[in-house]
Amino acid sequence: MTGGSLGLRTGSYGSLQLQQVQNGFPPNLQPSTLPITRKPSKVLLASREKERVLPFVWRILGRKKVIMLLLVVLALLVFVSNSFNVNKGMEDKHDIKITITQNTVKGKDADRALHSPRPPPPPPPHLHTEPSTVVHGKSSLLAHQCENFAFPPPPPPSGRRRSGPRPCPVCYLPVEQAIASMPTSSSESPVLHNLTYVYDENPTRIEPHGGSEFGGFPTLMERNESYDIKESMMVHCGFVKGNKPGDQSGFNVNELDLMELETSHEIIVASAVFGNYDIIQQPTNISEFSRKSVPFYMFIDEETEAYMKNSSVLGYSRKVGLWRVIVVHNVPYTDARRNGKIPKLLLHRLFPNVRYSIWIDGKLKLVVDPYQVLERFLWRQNANFAISKHYRRYDVFEEAEANRAAGKYDNSSINEQVDFYIKEGLQPYSEAKLPITSDVPEGCVIIKEHIPITNLFTCNWFNEVDRFTSRDQLSFSTVRDKIMGKVDWSINMFLDCERRNFVIQAYHRELLEQMPPPPPPRVVVHRPPALPHGIMSVKTPPGKKRGRGDKKRHRKAITVSRDIRQF
Repeated sequence: MTGGSLGLRTGSYGSLQLQQVQNGFPPNLQPSTLPITRKPSKVLLASREKERVLPFVWRILGRKKVIMLLLVVLALLVFVSNSFNVNKGMEDKHDIKITITQNTVKGKDADRALHSPRPPPPPPPHLHTEPSTVVHGKSSLLAHQCENFAFPPPPPPSGRRRSGPRPCPVCYLPVEQAIASMPTSSSESPVLHNLTYVYDENPTRIEPHGGSEFGGFPTLMERNESYDIKESMMVHCGFVKGNKPGDQSGFNVNELDLMELETSHEIIVASAVFGNYDIIQQPTNISEFSRKSVPFYMFIDEETEAYMKNSSVLGYSRKVGLWRVIVVHNVPYTDARRNGKIPKLLLHRLFPNVRYSIWIDGKLKLVVDPYQVLERFLWRQNANFAISKHYRRYDVFEEAEANRAAGKYDNSSINEQVDFYIKEGLQPYSEAKLPITSDVPEGCVIIKEHIPITNLFTCNWFNEVDRFTSRDQLSFSTVRDKIMGKVDWSINMFLDCERRNFVIQAYHRELLEQMPPPPPPRVVVHRPPALPHGIMSVKTPPGKKRGRGDKKRHRKAITVSRDIRQF
């Protein structure tokens, strides 16, 4: 191998000339006799330009500033890279979540109704495209989205601490399909077709435990006759005085509210707050169609009205959010909870021209559209009365003991009521009562179709509350069993966890006032940035004027700190 070939293998133009001279080639050779040399590469030129630029930048900005600039650039690159990775990871998780959901429910919209906090807005009723058939006067979808719905298995126990009641999944139809599922005609009332009520301007007490003047003091004989189901019946059902319920009846409202009560409605939602006992909860997830077609009525007494006016909650419009407030005057009882049983159990008397009603206690917040609730617990079950079971107790004797232990009512009155039912044949709950699975309801929600048999049930239930204690859970099973023993009729008692799915329970006002106030918001103090080491701000002591030297030093410090902030 020759020296010329060695010269060609080098990549440097200067080193090639040096090797040619060292190997004996004269410098004045002709170009044709010399080996072909390469031009200097662009990489080398760029590196030489960098070598010229870097000392220039280094000299202009200074070593410290160049280092700081490089660190800032590096930090920006790291931040951009991490942000890209996080966004990509969130997109991947979102895609995975969507895929899992679609595979779980196989494309059905039922799961969307379970997991979505707000149902989709309903289209106008005349634009329904789902095929439907009419069975027994009810519209049922051919492809029902909740046919194969099943409760998920309960979660495994976590530790020794017992968890309280929790909501469980409920399959609701979309609002537009729930609206289409409304029965075209009222349900048939077994045996009883015509129900009227007792009016007596001068009721007199004949027996020691005959109830109240508002209830008309029904005797035990009249009580027994109210369970003898016939085609036409007249029973005590409150409001025995006055022209009509709400007009000089002991539960009075003004003329404008009387006209509102007599208005015809397919569906209403009602609640009450007496004795300023609760804070009004606003419903959520209510469709536009329900906002226009379903009125929400809130009954309050004068005490609650005064508090709401002083708190600027209630104005001249008599509206608090979705609730239309109706003020009740001349309440018949001194116990606010007993006054609340009147609209709860006697809505059919206050609203004679209403087809369906949903009652919720004042401490509850409705979070599901009323049409979806009615479809799930009445129309789908072919029922006309629905109430949830107690989440723990199913025996009246256990419920009575729990009321005594909690001081819900005086023990002597509870004992007297239970003893009276025992003499009538009340027994502890057993499997012999199946398919009835509970004797104790969680009575804070009542879903009802206003037909004669359900109206009779709530009338007799109210008479028991009026005669004995206001704890309506104690008398529920007695009234139910007496009516079911006469006619073919039943009540849909669904799980309490299902109730907690469409209403959220809040605390009573007295408990909220006893709770400690929330901690004050954390105040963040933004301190000025510290000056670099070796630079101190110059402050003039009070009462001393600055000299020329002080002004110069102060101006110099301000200039340096300003440059740092700009950098």
